[in-house]
Amino acid sequence: MATPLSDTPLSPLRTIAVIGLGTMGTGITEVLARAGRTVVGVDVSEAQAAKALAAVESSTARAVERGRLTGQERTDALARVRTTTDLRAAADADLVIEVVPESYEVKQQVFRELDGIVRPETILATGTNALSVTRLASESTRPERVLGLHFFNPAPAMKLVEVVSSVLTAPAAVAAVTDLALDLGKEPVAVGDRPGFVADGLLFGYLNQAAAMYEANYASREDIDAAMRLGCGLPMGPLALLDLVGVDTARTVLEAMYAASHDRLHAPAPILRQLSEAGLTGRKAGRGFYTYEAPGSAVVVPDALTPRADDRPVAGRPVGAVGVAGSGTMASGIAEVFAKAGYEVVLAARSAEKAQTAKARVGKSLARSVDKGRMTAEAAARTLERITPTGAYDDFADVDLAVEAVAEDLEVKRQLFATLDKVCKPGAVLATTTSSLPVVACARATSRPQDVIGMHFFNPAPAMKLVEVVRTVLTADDVHATVREVCAQIRKHAVDCGDRAGFIVNALLFPYLNNAVKMVQEHYATLDDIDAAMKLGGGYPMGPFELLDVVGLDVSLAIEKVLHREFRDPGLAPAPLLEHLVAAGCLGRKTGRGFREHARR
Repeated sequence: MATPLSDTPLSPLRTIAVIGLGTMGTGITEVLARAGRTVVGVDVSEAQAAKALAAVESSTARAVERGRLTGQERTDALARVRTTTDLRAAADADLVIEVVPESYEVKQQVFRELDGIVRPETILATGTNALSVTRLASESTRPERVLGLHFFNPAPAMKLVEVVSSVLTAPAAVAAVTDLALDLGKEPVAVGDRPGFVADGLLFGYLNQAAAMYEANYASREDIDAAMRLGCGLPMGPLALLDLVGVDTARTVLEAMYAASHDRLHAPAPILRQLSEAGLTGRKAGRGFYTYEAPGSAVVVPDALTPRADDRPVAGRPVGAVGVAGSGTMASGIAEVFAKAGYEVVLAARSAEKAQTAKARVGKSLARSVDKGRMTAEAAARTLERITPTGAYDDFADVDLAVEAVAEDLEVKRQLFATLDKVCKPGAVLATTTSSLPVVACARATSRPQDVIGMHFFNPAPAMKLVEVVRTVLTADDVHATVREVCAQIRKHAVDCGDRAGFIVNALLFPYLNNAVKMVQEHYATLDDIDAAMKLGGGYPMGPFELLDVVGLDVSLAIEKVLHREFRDPGLAPAPLLEHLVAAGCLGRKTGRGFREHARR
């Protein structure tokens, strides 16, 4: 029986065995060797062990070329690595990290064998992101020395390491691996034992919903991925990320999450099973949601689903003048976008004064662009001259496209569309910028629902490249073609989606934010740890709580309620903590307090 950890001084974690030399094991090996650790890499396949060593050699050579390592540092790092197929080579390790396939049977067999090989004081770490660390620990004769050490792919580049404790893990073991992670230049986050931990617990629910959205033919794979990259600033779209992670891996993680949570949002989308069982597991197989140049390649090649340039044969209507209704930040931003692209813009508000204020806001924005060298003073002046402010919607009589950007209130929008129906000429396209309300309800307020479409810009409109183009069941083909053509003219990336709550971006983004709130509500992790996990482990530009405070907790709650009402899924019910904060007037940055305190502006 192992000596109690509290009675045994922990030796420094200098020699580390990595069991399983796939992509993750290879990356961890490189990280450890570059940080001065002696590494024993073990794999059942001699060919895989050799491939891993070659990959480390190649990666460190690139690091030298880029000036991130010296030649001598590379030589020293490679000298610290040896690979083998014999698990007994781990006998002298201070720490063993297993990253074998995500299977209890496989991992438990490794732990049982290690119990008879390693020293009593050796710490055993599992790299799982889906299986129970507690269950794995309970099979070991040294459960107090078993914990989770979850690196992210690619391990050399990703800063986050989740340190996972079970109820059996000794604090000294946690402290030892936390110190190691810091010494490796990583940012460790302490989490408890539940499937997915923090980063994957939030990430895989989002990926699953994206897969379900694609499976329902709601939007194309290209549009789903572009929407999340351009609308949220993510480094990859969800379907491309599923291909990188491995469709089979995602399915395994989600099955483990669903078994623990019974949340339907975690029940793997059927397409994940279909692709997995067909062997279409993503990049590693050469085909998943996308088709790749070769197995293991990152280069996407056209396939039968790739959109063709001639897929849009319908011609749009000519657009010369544009009307923008509203006086807020979004309305002035949209007016600026159209004016910059050369369109004559009528900017209408409830009063001439409000319209003048909105135009003045455009002027300030253009002045900032001039100051930053993004445009000349002459170009800014010409742009501003193209905008005509007015307090009367009658001035929309000659516009070819009318875009409303008024309050996110369905009755307000319906009244405006009834007005536009009366004042706009026949054939004018009428667009709403709503982010969550039904476009068809706006269309039905007019006598020409075929001319109505959603054109959802993102804030700030001059900077954000995405526009969600939302067709209703009544929208005419040439109206859709018109808006696509206009988006190209104003240099925005248009994605097509149907008229349902949240469209693409909000339907995927806000359940993820809501699940983050639930994590805090359940005292599973702190705000800071969750924000750090998603920025460092998921590549998100902002953590969920940073983003919630920026968006506004009241706005977020309203969108959550719309999604819950539309899809009737219990997993989409707003987190009570979010509702409580809104009820208390803690709405985020705009009130000085949300999930965090903020200086009042």
